[in-house]
Amino acid sequence: MVEHDALSATREAYDAAATTYAQMFRDTLRDRPLDRAILGAFAEAVGASGDGQVADLGCGPGHITAYLDELRLAAFGVDASPAMIELARQAYPGLRFDVGSMAALNIADGALGGVLSRWSVIHTPPRELPVILAEFHRVLAPGGHLLIGFSASDDPSHPTQVFDHTVAPAYRWWPDHLAAMLRESGLTEVARMVREPQPTDRRQFRETQLLARKA
Repeated sequence: MVEHDALSATREAYDAAATTYAQMFRDTLRDRPLDRAILGAFAEAVGASGDGQVADLGCGPGHITAYLDELRLAAFGVDASPAMIELARQAYPGLRFDVGSMAALNIADGALGGVLSRWSVIHTPPRELPVILAEFHRVLAPGGHLLIGFSASDDPSHPTQVFDHTVAPAYRWWPDHLAAMLRESGLTEVARMVREPQPTDRRQFRETQLLARKA
């Protein structure tokens, strides 16, 4: 199970910041055409594999779950923060949102056509990440797809780098290392998108999104 202290601290921090977070990020896709493109590719990949439900894990206030719904996916959101889930339910009453942990999902084996993990693993201690990747694999149906987004580290000799996130301690990952961890979990990379930092970005980190498929 994911380290209890880290999970509890992250949950409490996001509960405290939920309203501010929702205000800051509700329109996050508006000026991010590449993000919209990779989400669209994810939606097409899920559809080509036979549809099925899609879980937005670490959904926060639900804005990305709502976008997946606009892409005609049967999407629902899960987040460890009850405050975030309450905001998501208020903003999008027609969609389903559940409180839950990515390390122990209340989802049946093979039930999902897709999993979205958009910067939701960054607070996970590196030694605990395999537990979460195994859960992603467990809940995906054969042929199902995972889209995982994270901040990339700068040095391949250091697979992870800690950074001072506003809400809770967080980690950056060397993309090839995380792709290898996905393979070890039974998820094969089929595509990746790398976004260079913009001059106006507060953190000058590359952003990486890996699309992977369960055999």
